[in-house]
Amino acid sequence: MHEFCIFLTFIFINLKIYLINNLLTLYNMEIFNTFNLIGDVPTDLVSFTFFIGTMALMAASVFFFLSLNAVDAKWRSSILISGLITFIAAVHYYYMRDANIAGESTTFFRYVDWILTVPLMCVEFYLILRVAGATKDLMWKLIGLSTIMLVTGYVGEAGLGDAALWGAFSGAAYFYIAYMIWFGEAKKLAVKAGGAVESAHNTLAWFVLVGWAIYPLGYMLGTEGWYDGLQNIIALDMDVVYNIGDAVNKIGFGLVVYNLAVSK
Repeated sequence: MHEFCIFLTFIFINLKIYLINNLLTLYNMEIFNTFNLIGDVPTDLVSFTFFIGTMALMAASVFFFLSLNAVDAKWRSSILISGLITFIAAVHYYYMRDANIAGESTTFFRYVDWILTVPLMCVEFYLILRVAGATKDLMWKLIGLSTIMLVTGYVGEAGLGDAALWGAFSGAAYFYIAYMIWFGEAKKLAVKAGGAVESAHNTLAWFVLVGWAIYPLGYMLGTEGWYDGLQNIIALDMDVVYNIGDAVNKIGFGLVVYNLAVSK
């Protein structure tokens, strides 16, 4: 217990130092004093959401890692994955925030983050459905589809190919993932499991259908071509869209799994 208290104190001190350093950086950027506008949107909102996203994701990681011993052994892999997802995202957010401050594109860092975290989010479906007989075949299908979704999305968003065409490929992979968890193999396993497992699966499915929809929106806002009309309608920087989506989806995924673990 004594060592645990020391560890918590160490985490608190480091988070406090990190918070102070970031607040000083934000102050030097005159975030709280000046609004530099692009259209109707304050550019400082981007840096602020990077800052909040980093802190929220890191705090979630600490929570999940410290919760490992509080759940039954069969759910520890799920909780560990949840912690890894938020930790990986927090680290990438730290670098993306620096890149944004330097005026550089965050696209590459963001897709490196997603290529690691999104397949792990898909793994969560397999882990919670193992009680109903889910096999690794389901897991690899979801991982493969999520990889296709991200690789094709990067090609379009990075300007390596036609944005509309590669966006359509990415969208097709996304909708197939949604089909599998709403109507396909994963859904059938969730119904078979019933109870808290089915409830958790359904909540995660809503995250995929509604929460993940923010990524195609960000894609359309950030690519040139026939998406330009949408950019004129929605005066919002794509980084803000992604930052909000990442924090809600990744932390939310983990909390759903945590709730399942403690309810069993």
